Parts: sequence; structure tokens; C-alpha cells
Amino acid sequence: MKKMLIGNLVAISVLFAGCDEIQNVPTTQSTTVEQSTDFQPKVSATGQPIDDQTLKIAQASEGEFTGILSSVFSQNTVDSQFFEPANESLFYYDENLRLIDGGAASIDFDEKEKQVRITLRDRITWNDGTKVTADDLIFPYEVIGHPDYQGVRYDASKQNIVGMEEYHAGKASTISGIEKVNDKEIRIRFKEMTPAILQGGGSIWSDAMPKHVFEGIPVKEMATSDPVRKQPITFGPYYVSKINGKNSVEYAPNPYYYGEKPSLAKIVMTKIPVSEAVPSLQAKEHDIYMDMPAAEYSSWQSVDGYENIGQPRTAYNYLGFRLGHWDENKKKNVMDVNIKMGDKRLRQAIGYAIDNETIAKRLYNGLQIRANSLIVPAFTTLHDANFTGFDYNPTKAKDLLDEAGYKDIDEDGVREDPEGKPFTIQFAVREGGDTAEALANFYIQQWEKVGLDVRLATGKLIEARTFSEMLNNNDERIDMYSAGWSTGYNPDQTNFFGETNRFNYTHFVSKENNQLLAAMSSSQALNEKNAKEIYQKWQQYAFDQAFAIPTTYIYQVYPVSERVINYNLSYTATQNRYATVGVIKEKR
Repeated sequence: MKKMLIGNLVAISVLFAGCDEIQNVPTTQSTTVEQSTDFQPKVSATGQPIDDQTLKIAQASEGEFTGILSSVFSQNTVDSQFFEPANESLFYYDENLRLIDGGAASIDFDEKEKQVRITLRDRITWNDGTKVTADDLIFPYEVIGHPDYQGVRYDASKQNIVGMEEYHAGKASTISGIEKVNDKEIRIRFKEMTPAILQGGGSIWSDAMPKHVFEGIPVKEMATSDPVRKQPITFGPYYVSKINGKNSVEYAPNPYYYGEKPSLAKIVMTKIPVSEAVPSLQAKEHDIYMDMPAAEYSSWQSVDGYENIGQPRTAYNYLGFRLGHWDENKKKNVMDVNIKMGDKRLRQAIGYAIDNETIAKRLYNGLQIRANSLIVPAFTTLHDANFTGFDYNPTKAKDLLDEAGYKDIDEDGVREDPEGKPFTIQFAVREGGDTAEALANFYIQQWEKVGLDVRLATGKLIEARTFSEMLNNNDERIDMYSAGWSTGYNPDQTNFFGETNRFNYTHFVSKENNQLLAAMSSSQALNEKNAKEIYQKWQQYAFDQAFAIPTTYIYQVYPVSERVINYNLSYTATQNRYATVGVIKEKR
């Protein structure tokens, strides 16, 4: 979710892990968001790495490793994490998560001319021995913008590139705004100089793509091709040397890496079930454990021989509502008249009825905190920590439901709709161990207390791939869903909630939302004061419309063996996190 994904929008992923049922927990209220945990993002162990060692990494997840090892085509966090040791971003990032020089390429912004120059540094080489060239910098834009591209990366920020829309429509064979200056340098011209150009995860694609290995493969077939699924070619410190089915990938040192020679003989990353994560850690089977279950923190927070490192993620969990559909012909989201969840007072009531403070503290042991906004705290100048958001207020929830006409006519404890008919909300929740079930049950119980009949869509938790397909296909069995976003490094909300963006699974569209998102993406937002004002207005508007209700922000905490050195999660790290990682002991 770091260097691998900051150049892109990260696909939907529900970030739940295993835990016990929530029973008889005291409710609390809070009007501010406070961070209750304090972790360092880098391991403290030091020393000289020893040779010929294997680093073992466990990825604890109920999500599926689909084997898409490409930032252009990946759509889930598991795939992206499996790509990290081999992939490397072209750029570094500052404390505001903006692109800066120092990585595999330098970047020069010219606001007056509305253009950017990207120049490769010397010795950047693919792991097959082929030099990385300007063609490889241009190629991902050509794939993402191609009419046959079936991924999710073509968005408003890419449409800001001069000539991109014409190319995407099939009216041009090249993107006129992207120019190859020489073998190592390209120039990109934009219609408007916007904040998304400066941010990671915005208009500038942060990865190169090896054009020579995709020669002859049609764009519509690339996602299933060998360079994506079996033999990805990369220029990071390691390359994918072996794929062991659906659960494990091995990496060997890239002999052509431009940086310091990697010290490890091998890295092995394995996906393990969440239910096996704590016993595996206690048995010291792996050196690094990613995405441990927060609900079981007390059982793994002090395992001998491991150090917990962490930081807040650029991610949040939320409740979304199906309010329309995607019009494939018009290539945009359309609101549906008289849809079940169409009354914003109903949606607001649902938000006020849930106690996310208790969920964060009791279910996730403080490794999550109540979310007050769809803008994550990592964007420190844009996130408003004093904004109340949906605090726990069941009385207000009941008043809103009464006002909207949802009343218990027959006095059975369940509200009917404004026409007096039975009213049931179908709630979709993705599988995710005991926690997902406990969370779903807790939510349903809290909604029941305000008189709402909420039931699991399909009658049970939904398998990960099916859940994703149901959202993508706007399945009518879903009225409301629980999900999460890894936002990447770009705070612009257009890609999640814009009218022409496929990631807008709520399908919410309004004139005012379009105007606020346009301002967020405009040159006026280059000014920090203007940007703060625009984001505050949008946060208030999103709260009022309640098309998506943020529930919790997420901490990323990894137990790391004390034999591991130079492992750093920091967003501002000046290298691929695996570039200099090593071990100083032969055994854990």
C-alpha cells in the first residue's frame, strides 16, 4: 500500500480480521478524533546483514491473491503487497505525500507551462537485462488510456492529460500531450495544472511498464498474460522468481538493480488465513507479519523476539449505499429515482445509530479509531480533526427516521416505510474471519434498536471475489454495504465519488458534488488555504448527503523479528522498503 500503490488508485478492499463477538460493550461518545497508539515506522535493530539468508513474510488475509502482479491491472491490496518486493516507484514522497526527486527518476514541475518533465536516472534496468527507457514511462499511459483497457485506472486525473480523451475514444493513435524528449526523458502536458499532478496517486503514473515484454499482446488480453500473471519484469531490488499457486511468491535479488546490491538470497511471501496468524507468530514461523488481526492484539502485541512497528494507514472503512447505477453507454454514474436508500435522512439515521467509538476500542483494541470524515488524517492540512461527523446518537437517529416517515405503524418494534409497507434493508458484508461476522451482527443489532430491519444480503457473509463482482455489477440484492478504501497518496475524492469514475460504487451524483470535486481538482486548490476551504466544504457536504459514512481509520501494525534490519514502513522512506532489508542472525 506504499510505494507500490501510491502512484495508483487502490482497488476496494475490506480490511477486517478475526475477533470475538461484541457483547454488552459500553457505549461512548466523542466529538473529536484522537490517535491512541504510537508506533515507530522503522525497526530499531541495527548491524551488518549476513549473507545467503531467506526473509519470510506472512500476509494475513481472507482476501484472495489473484496473481495480478501489475500496478496497471491490480484491483486488490493482497495482489499489490505481493508485488512490492519486485516493483519500485519512480519517485520519492515528502511529508505532504507529494512527488519529489530522488528515486529512479527525477521530476520537474512547470506550473506556468502546465507541464511536467520526467527523467530517468542512470542504470535503471529491468531484471531481464533490458534498459528502462522513455518508452517504458509512456507505455502505462498508453495502456490505461487505450479503448480496450478493462482495468480501473482510467480516471479524471488521466483525462487531464492533453490528448488523452481523444486517444481513449479511438480518435487518435497517440496521446498528443505526452512527448518523448529522448531515450531517458518525457514531457507531459496538462489541460490544467491541478493538485493531483503534484500528489502521489494522481495524474502522474509512478511506475514504469516494460513495453518490450508486452509487444504483440492486445491490451484487452494483457491482464491475463504471462508478463502479468507468471513472469513479471521489474526493476526493483528483487524479481519474482517463482509463484507457488495462490498463496506464495518467491523473489530473488535483481542482478541489474541500480541501487545497493540486495543482501538476501531470497524473500518468500505467503498468504495465511487470519485464523492462523497468531499461532504462526507465536511459533515464529515468519520474520514479518502483515495485517495481523487487530481484534486479537492482546495475544500478539508482546511476542518474544518481535518488535511492533506501524503507522496510520491512508485508509478507512465505511458504509456505502446503492443509490444508482453505472451507465455503460454514457460512461458515467446515474442516480436512480425512488431507490430504496434515496432519502438522505434514512442514511443519516443509519450513521448516527452505530457506535464506532466502541467498535474501534473494543473490537480493534485501539488499532483503529473512529472516523469523522472521508478525508484521512494522513492529509494533515486537509483533514479536519475537529469535525464531529457521525457520532453515536440513537435518539437523533430515531428522530430522523420519524421525520422521514419511517414509523412503526403496527407497534412490533420494526419501522415500515413512508407508505406503510414492510421495510427491510439488505446489507452486504465481505467474509473476513470472526471480526467481519461480529461487526456485521453488532451493526445489525444497533440498527434494530432504532427500529430498522437490516439483514445480510444473500443471507450470509459474501466471499471476497463475489463481493467485488456484486459491487462492480451494481447487484440489486445490495441496498447497503460495508467496505474499505486504501486511498493512496492523493486526497482528491473525484476518483472515489466522481460522476465518471467506476470506483464510485454508491453511484451518488449531484450538481453540487460535481462542482466541489471540480474545485478540488482545479488549479485554485494549488493554494493551500483554498484547498483547505474546498475540502472542508466537501467534507460537510458529504456528511450532509451521507452517500458514504466513514466508520473507522486504520493503523498498520507489523510484528517484525528482531533479527531484521532496515525495514521501514514510512510514507517518506527514500527507497523501496526491501532494497536494503537484511537479517543479522541466522534464526528467529
